[in-house]
Amino acid sequence: MSDLPFGVLDGAIPPQTNSHLFGHNEAQDFLAGFYRSGRSHHAILVEGPEGIGKATLAFRFANHVLSHPDPETAPRFLADPDPASPVSRQITSGASHNLLHLTRPVDEKTGKAKTAITVDEVRRAGHFFSQTSGTGNWRIVIIDPADDLNRNAANAILKILEEPPKRALFLVLSHAPGKLLPTIRSRCLPLKLQPLGEADLTQALSSLGITLDGGRMAQEVLAASNGSVSQALKLMNYGGIDIIAAFAEVTASSGPAARKAMHRLADVLSAKDNDVIFGFFLEHLRESLVARARTAAYAGDLAGADRASRLSSAIAERMTISQAYNLDRKQTIISLLEDVAQ
Repeated sequence: MSDLPFGVLDGAIPPQTNSHLFGHNEAQDFLAGFYRSGRSHHAILVEGPEGIGKATLAFRFANHVLSHPDPETAPRFLADPDPASPVSRQITSGASHNLLHLTRPVDEKTGKAKTAITVDEVRRAGHFFSQTSGTGNWRIVIIDPADDLNRNAANAILKILEEPPKRALFLVLSHAPGKLLPTIRSRCLPLKLQPLGEADLTQALSSLGITLDGGRMAQEVLAASNGSVSQALKLMNYGGIDIIAAFAEVTASSGPAARKAMHRLADVLSAKDNDVIFGFFLEHLRESLVARARTAAYAGDLAGADRASRLSSAIAERMTISQAYNLDRKQTIISLLEDVAQ
């Protein structure tokens, strides 16, 4: 594996250091104009699917605000950050006293990310504001993503949003805003980002040194990535294309052949340090069941749609239990595949 910061996919550029953003021109223009108007909201909910550039946009906007602290004289557009500027250097090194990035912390014992953003992390925001309250500068907190806040952390953030400090800006990122506390959503200005179009996705991948040559694999990547750079990286750099094919083999087979296919797939997914592709598989499984339920409903098979929907919910619950009790991953995967095959 590479020496990228924790949580950043192989082949990706950390959003703190990414000076290019592809797509989302309207969102960038909106943020620049809204800030320049002097009426900028203290909390912006940046929502959209994972891997489409929400974090990159957040750091880009933070750089813009910290580089131009007076809204009236700020440029009308968000420009590519200057890597040589003091603000950019501080942001990329994590040394900015005016920017705090809240994300899931790494467990020192396991070396893996904790399952949630905890209230201890949110307390860092309180300390951050108290340490910088006398500077008169903008203070920006990026919550990445807010979906990972546990209940106590979400309530702690809510208290700060209800009475925000002066010249404070929260950039709240969310892959699934419907799962956030309604009270958090109500205190944020929503900014919805759309998945990248084919041209923007191709450009974004090209900037990472990945050229789609128009062949069959390129077509598969564009179709299966759903406008997400992170999905494309999982497909190409983590074997996602093979996982999709293996899952299709399981669902198309029966008897001993299906059993062998299940074990082959489970062996790959349960291998050590395969958390990224395992998460990819679970998401693909969920999407497959949602598609199955939708197809059954359109065909008038309401019982079939109900079964697929219930199975999707049951799988999510079983995975929560499996992770909580550290159950054997291979056996869990085989059990899931058996249920889907039936």
